[in-house]
Amino acid sequence: MRIAMISEHASPLAALGGVDAGGQNTHVAALASALGDLGHDVRVYTRRDAPDLPEVVTAQSFDVVHVPAGPPTGVPKDGLLPYMGAFAEWMAADWRTGHAPDVAHAHFWMSGLAAVTAARACGAPVVQTYHALGTVKRRHQGTADTSPPHRASYERQLGRVVDRIVVQCRDEERELLEMGVPGERMSLVPSGVDLDLFTGDGPAAPRTGRRRILTVGRLVERKGYADLIRALPRLPDAELCVVGGPGNAHARQLRDLAREHGVAERVLLTGAVAPAEMPRWYRSADVLAATPWYEPFGLTPLEAMACGVPVVATAVGGLTDTVVHGVTGELVPPRSPDALVAALRRVLYDDVRRSSYAAAATDRATRVYGWPSIASRIADVYAETANLREVVA
Repeated sequence: MRIAMISEHASPLAALGGVDAGGQNTHVAALASALGDLGHDVRVYTRRDAPDLPEVVTAQSFDVVHVPAGPPTGVPKDGLLPYMGAFAEWMAADWRTGHAPDVAHAHFWMSGLAAVTAARACGAPVVQTYHALGTVKRRHQGTADTSPPHRASYERQLGRVVDRIVVQCRDEERELLEMGVPGERMSLVPSGVDLDLFTGDGPAAPRTGRRRILTVGRLVERKGYADLIRALPRLPDAELCVVGGPGNAHARQLRDLAREHGVAERVLLTGAVAPAEMPRWYRSADVLAATPWYEPFGLTPLEAMACGVPVVATAVGGLTDTVVHGVTGELVPPRSPDALVAALRRVLYDDVRRSSYAAAATDRATRVYGWPSIASRIADVYAETANLREVVA
């Protein structure tokens, strides 16, 4: 199939760890690559955010197309809505001149607006993946949410006009149903993990003599790093290793908090780490702690599980699907210090439990979440959607 993937702010070529560069970038790059490996013709459309970018870049088994919409500089994703009309117009012209797709797959709600508009040029069906929902973000961030004011309305309407929605977890499915999006339009397919990169075999990052709690992600408050630092005084002989960036201001706050609680010597902030180096850090850990206050899906638990590391996670979003409580790790309520400490103690100081969780985590990651399997399931959604469009037409 000829597949157009639209990811307006999250380029699969972007360096991870920036303000708007994270899980969606990884997901789009991995899915496009896996679909290309299956023999599909994949073009990823993303906004040109630098003046010297070529129009088309071939990356692995897919092409990345830089769409000239808005200024050729970095723009925060919440400021991109005014440029989606130009994005759609340019993409429609590209499709009319030889690159019409059999299916368009939009990632994020603004990509969906552009895809629905451009698809009118060639009659292609549109599949939507939200990656995050405005209703959830507003619920947790309140007035700190910088999303455009009508985001939730756009997302609700998209759910009613696209041909198919790929939801990534049951929590997202429930949220969309409450928004009034028809359940019969949804297919549940999670994100995946690179099983060639993330394995339990290979070198590990240097260890100290302490038990290591690892946590990974962008340095933003909602990831719950402060909750882990507050837990450390009650976890003797354990250290916390925080991998991610940039978040200079939040990094300073975390260092100050560690000093305040007398655990500064047991907290390591590494800054951003190249994706190829991440398996070394996972392998160095006794447990991965993923403690966000909310999380649309969450890739780091999958990466840790593939490396044979048990996970203690907050019971939010996609983490409730990937982490099986009492089997691959433990789930705790968000922002619950006592529950978090108790779970970390059980994993850190019970070698039998930790080994059992680690083995089950590896099995679950490799059996359920490998990218070739996930991409094949997505391709089936594409084929069913395209066939249904042909029958209706």
